[in-house]
Amino acid sequence: DWTVDRKSIQVCGGRKVDNFFANVRSSDGAVLGVVSDRYKVVQNVDAFAFTDSLIEGEVRYETAGSLMGGRKIWLLAKLPDTEIVGDKTEPYLCFSNTHDGSGAIRVCMTPVRVVCNNTLNIALNGAKRAWSVRHTGDIQAKLHEARMCLDKLAVYADQMANRSVTDEQIAKILDEMFPATEDMSDREKRNAEKARTEYMVCYFAPDILKFKGTAWGALNAMSDMV
Repeated sequence: DWTVDRKSIQVCGGRKVDNFFANVRSSDGAVLGVVSDRYKVVQNVDAFAFTDSLIEGEVRYETAGSLMGGRKIWLLAKLPDTEIVGDKTEPYLCFSNTHDGSGAIRVCMTPVRVVCNNTLNIALNGAKRAWSVRHTGDIQAKLHEARMCLDKLAVYADQMANRSVTDEQIAKILDEMFPATEDMSDREKRNAEKARTEYMVCYFAPDILKFKGTAWGALNAMSDMV
């Protein structure tokens, strides 16, 4: 329930410091940080406005708060339920920002599969679900860019569901992730074999079985295992 104003910095004798400003909280005059003249303030209300526009419907905020005396803020919003390649998901969006100049605006989206309750950590090629931007330039244009990137999850998920993965490729992946070499102890070898077995149990789970033989199934199995 407060805003951040940029105010000139004064030193002893009242002399102004060029090219730097203090970010001051309107409610009590507290200095949150010192920033350059290129720094663009993104108000807390802008965070909620961004999330509202991204969801374009009724927004349910799960949590929100501030840290370090208001220098950092964050919010977590529940997006409308959706289906990704036939999987029902509950997407959540997290927005975080700093007012002290120590970090960028960060936005990330995490879709949780309802059946397994796992978090899909997908490395999206080109349109990342984790996005950040510095407090410089045209902030509104950059927020629009983030919105476009976050909306492309279903496209990449569909591509993964249509990408074949053979049993030989699965075995090679497991060999790379959980190697069992001659110089390892018997205990290390057993742990590697245990991990491989745990993965295969997830890979053949009933809710993932319909995606067996695809990159989407392989990824979900690893997420469930983790």
